[in-house]
Amino acid sequence: MSTHAATPKKALSLGLKHLVYLVIAFIFVLPLWWAIVSSLRPNSAIFADIFPFTPKALLPTPPTFEAYTGVFERGFGQIIANTMLVALVTMVAGLVVNGAAGFAFAMFDFKGKKIVLSAIIISFMLPFEAIALPLYTVTQQLGWLDNIAALIVPSVANGLAVFLFYQFFSQVPKDYAEAARLDGVSWLNILMRIYVPLSLPTCISAALLLFIFQWEAFLWPLLAMPSQQFKVIQVGMAAFQQQYQTIWNQLFAVSVITALIPIALLMPLQRYYVQGLAGAGIKG
Repeated sequence: MSTHAATPKKALSLGLKHLVYLVIAFIFVLPLWWAIVSSLRPNSAIFADIFPFTPKALLPTPPTFEAYTGVFERGFGQIIANTMLVALVTMVAGLVVNGAAGFAFAMFDFKGKKIVLSAIIISFMLPFEAIALPLYTVTQQLGWLDNIAALIVPSVANGLAVFLFYQFFSQVPKDYAEAARLDGVSWLNILMRIYVPLSLPTCISAALLLFIFQWEAFLWPLLAMPSQQFKVIQVGMAAFQQQYQTIWNQLFAVSVITALIPIALLMPLQRYYVQGLAGAGIKG
């Protein structure tokens, strides 16, 4: 009797739990959905059903792609290509530099190791605004202003990525490395043939972090490219807000493209991304 009574109660509890999940998901998805709907409307109809609010505000009636056509006619395709180039080069170079640094901290003992590692960990906790001025000064002295190197080189070394690699490599049994060294294998080959294949989730996590950090960068590209001849996506979005008029449907179209590209990259790799951030791996 008690079993039959418990079953409806359990079903009700499960139903309420899923209802809460749906409400939370709706709250988070609603802004993106409204941006997508607004990007499919004529500019004059963006706020037509908002004040007062009607359900039509959440439906693109009738849908039009004039906003997307307009943004690409204004050169937004080149801006996406620029950002992709910067983000991908930063990602590849960052995996090499940060992976090698994490491996070195995990495998070798040297004087001042703890101090340097602590400084690296603290570095990714600092807001970028705190180092923007010194970084700008160094970049100017190197003659890199208005050069693509100014966007890539300062973003390659990342304290969080170094820490992720260090955390994973520290968990791998050192017996692997010691056995390989006895066979005369170099440290570079040990890293590439043993540790890198084991660290796939960490590599994916670090790669996505580097890509997204570069994709979302606004302040530094604005400072490092004064002439703005080489625009990246976050800076390019500002061009759609003019002095006397905002082209809202094009601004929403740009926002949708800007949001969907990282989402499309993250979703199929989500499992590895979360696994890498959680520090999952072989534990010795």
